Amino acid sequence: MKVESMEIEGLKVVQLDIWKDSRGFFMERFNLDKFRNAGLPFEFVQDNHSRSIPRVLRGLHYQPEPAQGKLVGVLKGKIWDVAVDIRHESKTFGKSFGLELSDENGLLLWIPAGFAHGFCVLGDEPADVLYKVNALYNPKTEAGIKWDDSDFAIKWPVPNPIISERDQKLPSFNDFRRTGL
Repeated sequence: MKVESMEIEGLKVVQLDIWKDSRGFFMERFNLDKFRNAGLPFEFVQDNHSRSIPRVLRGLHYQPEPAQGKLVGVLKGKIWDVAVDIRHESKTFGKSFGLELSDENGLLLWIPAGFAHGFCVLGDEPADVLYKVNALYNPKTEAGIKWDDSDFAIKWPVPNPIISERDQKLPSFNDFRRTGL
């Protein structure tokens, strides 16, 4: 396992070791000792699994109370995964980071608390996304920011994405800055 810190403080890309042969492959998605030794979180309280059809875009979501960190990976298919720094005190406040996660590349993205998260499905197949979180889901504090907010200038690689009614109505980044929520 290799862990690389990104330009935005706290974001880490985890490259898993994959053993392949004529029968398929094997990988350890989580190993307590390896995560602990790499300085990654290792106390997760909930696993979430979503399946989305091609061109679906989910996000940008966050949960302030209790604040959640997420370890995101793909079990099947591929996605463009995005994290946006929404920590008001951060020198990278409002900056985004994106990368492709797939069932083939063995990458995971650690997104600490204080980030909004979203993804879109790439290709012609559905994607199964698994993310481990270090705080339980709280429906009373779930929140989000509009996926196509011009302040972020995220280059989503999917034309005409499929977006839920809820995500279409999320507030702007300016609203987030004003309210602090």
